[in-house]
Amino acid sequence: MFRFVINACMLGVGLAMDAFSVSLANGLNDPSMSRKRMNIIAGTFAGFQFLMPLIGWICVHTVVTIFTQVQTLIPWIALILLAYIGGNMIYEGLHPDKEKEEVSHILSMHDLALQGIATSIDALSVGFTIANYEFPEALGASLIIGGVTYIICLAGLLIGRRAGTALSDKASIFGGVILILIGFKIFFGI
Repeated sequence: MFRFVINACMLGVGLAMDAFSVSLANGLNDPSMSRKRMNIIAGTFAGFQFLMPLIGWICVHTVVTIFTQVQTLIPWIALILLAYIGGNMIYEGLHPDKEKEEVSHILSMHDLALQGIATSIDALSVGFTIANYEFPEALGASLIIGGVTYIICLAGLLIGRRAGTALSDKASIFGGVILILIGFKIFFGI
């Protein structure tokens, strides 16, 4: 049992690094983010990190051939989603709209969902590594991964929020660059 929990925690930490970086960028982009919003963002990332390994586990046990065909597209999907979101952040940072200045810092639910998918899509492959687990064990591992991701993302948001206050007007550009770099990291498997 102890080894199971440690392995799941280590998987969670490894999988949460992209979500941590995106959380950092989100915190940079909105230094006045409320605690409620931080919990929503961290919860979204945690939710996707929880679901993806389970979906991967289900794929291994049901539709393996479909998943292996889609697996080659995962780096492309992550790169496209993160480049799109990051590019928008850079554009908004370089071309601030005076009327939308306050609103532009708020991450839309659409963008948050895209970030959640992009940063957790690699967690689908974890379903292969936990394929020998029975469903309750796979569920437990996924819950631990989600919990670890939540904690790590909250830390990223807090750090980003503090740094965002210091960077103020350049935070959106910096956050956008971070998202694009994460997309390339996933794409090239670095």
